[in-house]
Amino acid sequence: MAYIQERKTEDGKTHFRVQIRLRGFPTTTATFERKTDAKLWAQQTESAMREGRHFKTIEAKKHTLADLIDRYIENVIPTKPKNAKTTIAQLQWWKDQLGYCLLSDLTPALIAEQRDKLLKGITVKGTIRSPSTVVRYLAALSHALTIGMKEWGWLDDSPMRKVRKPTEPRGRVRFLDDQERISLLNACKDSTNPYLHPAFVLAISTGMRQGELMNLRWEDIDLFSGRIILNHTKNGDRRLVPVRGLALQLLLELKNKQKKDIGLLFPSHENPQKPMDLRFPWEQALKMAHIRGYKWHDNRHSCASYLLMNGASLAEIAGILGHKTLAMVKRYAHMSEEHTSKIVEKMNLKLFGA
Repeated sequence: MAYIQERKTEDGKTHFRVQIRLRGFPTTTATFERKTDAKLWAQQTESAMREGRHFKTIEAKKHTLADLIDRYIENVIPTKPKNAKTTIAQLQWWKDQLGYCLLSDLTPALIAEQRDKLLKGITVKGTIRSPSTVVRYLAALSHALTIGMKEWGWLDDSPMRKVRKPTEPRGRVRFLDDQERISLLNACKDSTNPYLHPAFVLAISTGMRQGELMNLRWEDIDLFSGRIILNHTKNGDRRLVPVRGLALQLLLELKNKQKKDIGLLFPSHENPQKPMDLRFPWEQALKMAHIRGYKWHDNRHSCASYLLMNGASLAEIAGILGHKTLAMVKRYAHMSEEHTSKIVEKMNLKLFGA
């Protein structure tokens, strides 16, 4: 309940001191020159206290965005080791731009202004920063603000909820046609690097990400059952990857050639505890095969495309590639439609003839 006391100072001025006492809350006081202001503050503050909003507002006025980012980096980042370096760099950018700002003054407008600055920014490669990269910057800040709101009580609500994300371009789809695949397979086989050929075959036959593939250890592989167990994936899920045909054959050959004490499938010659760097031999193989505009990551697209052409559904492809939702594999929908059309055409020819 609120109590208002009228007081006079030594110089004769009148002030109104408000004191709010509610069971379960510490006593809160404030002083005003006008009684109407004192009454209004008492009503608003008492209402905020009953609704649990008052002390969150106080915390927001105590802490800056820099305080929140520092605590997040110290306490939360260690629990999310994957991409930690990149996330810290993104949060440091926000700290440099808005770290001075009290959380109570952090508005969607301020964040949107910095978002637009990011979109116009130039990267170290001399190119304009992509919308996809800006979305990741926003995601890093958003998670920090959400933790500050839900776990630390520093915010009543996250201003990120009202900030629009840039529209990301549709992901590029580049896959190898039959002739390109044969040419690149031969080039990889002729490479002086003994790991390039089996790594490439595994990539296009399983759709594993480059990091998943190059960090594979023999303990992750069941050669008898023909499967790979990925315990550490990008989305955090454990995933079983079937290995069949040539890929399995090459794994068996690789196992027989390697020393027993080497854990990695593709160890570096300089340091067997680290994976081999295949960038140079891969680029050389692409040149030998006369293939342009194709990256290692496109092996995932090739795998997905071959699966579609052989009757796999989008849901099945998502499961094999390790996507939690169908959003990432919808880029292959047009290929699925082409394949379905051919199936329908084949069925009609069989039923009704030409």
